[in-house]
Amino acid sequence: MLDLVEYAVRLAGELGASYGEARFHGVSGLNIYTRNGGVVGSGVVSRSGIGVRVLVNGALGFAATPELSRDGVRRAVERAVGLARAASRLMRRPLRLDDSRLGRARYSVEPAKPFDSLPVDEKVEYLTGLWRSVQGSTREARVPVLTVTYNEWVEEKIIVNSDGGYVESRIPRITMYYNVVVSSPVKGSLQRWEQLGGSGGVELLDKWRLHEKLPVELARYEEILFKAVPPPTDPVDVIVGSEIVGLIVHESCGHPSEADRILGREAAQAGKSFIKPGMTGVRIGSEHATVIDDPTIPGSYGFYLYDDEAVPAGPRYLYKEGLIHEHLQNRFTAPFYGVRSNGAARAMDYASEPIVRMANTYLKPGDMRFEELLESVRRGVYIKSYMEWNIDDERWSQRYVGLEAYIVENGELKEYVRNPVLEVTTRSFYSSIDAVDRNLEFYAGTCGKGEPAQGVPVWFGGPNVKLKGIRLRSTAG
Repeated sequence: MLDLVEYAVRLAGELGASYGEARFHGVSGLNIYTRNGGVVGSGVVSRSGIGVRVLVNGALGFAATPELSRDGVRRAVERAVGLARAASRLMRRPLRLDDSRLGRARYSVEPAKPFDSLPVDEKVEYLTGLWRSVQGSTREARVPVLTVTYNEWVEEKIIVNSDGGYVESRIPRITMYYNVVVSSPVKGSLQRWEQLGGSGGVELLDKWRLHEKLPVELARYEEILFKAVPPPTDPVDVIVGSEIVGLIVHESCGHPSEADRILGREAAQAGKSFIKPGMTGVRIGSEHATVIDDPTIPGSYGFYLYDDEAVPAGPRYLYKEGLIHEHLQNRFTAPFYGVRSNGAARAMDYASEPIVRMANTYLKPGDMRFEELLESVRRGVYIKSYMEWNIDDERWSQRYVGLEAYIVENGELKEYVRNPVLEVTTRSFYSSIDAVDRNLEFYAGTCGKGEPAQGVPVWFGGPNVKLKGIRLRSTAG
């Protein structure tokens, strides 16, 4: 594969490209789908090929091929150069690359328990056993549906470009999704959807301990269904759990901080950004509002050490102490801002173009214990997890419906709260942050972006956060 990607880069130069880049990208793995203790589908995933990107007369061209031969690669390079040359006649402002330092490296993630250390039939037994584990976890409510999806795969890349970048990587990942419903003819229903994910091997199954977690959760959801009270109607202090905080920073900081989105590329696809060019340094929140995106966190679902342009990865401070600080950049967006790339170029697979993406986005934790955060609330609500959410196209107005939530009185957790709704703008959320605790937790997701659509593995997270003077709503009748 190294010979083929090097050949692609040489050929791009011979055909007139001022920059050439080739990426071998292979993904192979196993998927298993279950519903109510039965296997409803499974399959082996195997796809690999080479993606080629070139710069000709200030325009980008991209093409890809699954044909791993010189003829296949040659045709892809010729197609990419032809597309770029045709597009160059329409460019009002030619693109250029920054002068980022590029890596020359090999790296891999070594699992404690490789995928093949657990036979497929034992993986199936693990998944189907989850249905048996939740039987009897509720007394009056029913559990009509439990769906569980298991995915394991290895992602391998060889990246070479004409500016001297060369990176080989191998990363195994596991993710699981589950969706469970708890219902009552009298009280209605609640549902829980969660994704778990990380880089590594089947040791992650031991860490997640779903067989122990799910029965406890379902018993709790039944209590919420039958015993929860409506949320207060007047403004109160609200403690937002790390799961919701992580989702908020991903959606209202990470996405609007993507440089290509700010420049308008996503406008006809996933929407726009409230951040405009020149807004670096503008205040968006309190001094507690520091949001970091860091691909290098060991074991993370969005882990990588070099991006798909061979730029070294590291922490990116998107909001810093309440100020818009930096954007997620690749080598083509960075010159528009007079900066260098911060290693945010990622592609889903060989047939996808590298675009600006998040990796592991989180709100910076503080020094307080959770108990101290609670003690600072005389009257309020603690929303630990969510059931549904949405956000507008500019990533400004947003809404989160709580699942597990509690009344807080004089620093103590009291009765459950049914369906509290947190409706905030991006600025009002970050400006209302009064305190954060030290409990940094991460949650997995598959982040969607682009046209054609690309989904890449990410983590998002944060500590528990206290907001001052929030008026909650409710979806409960």
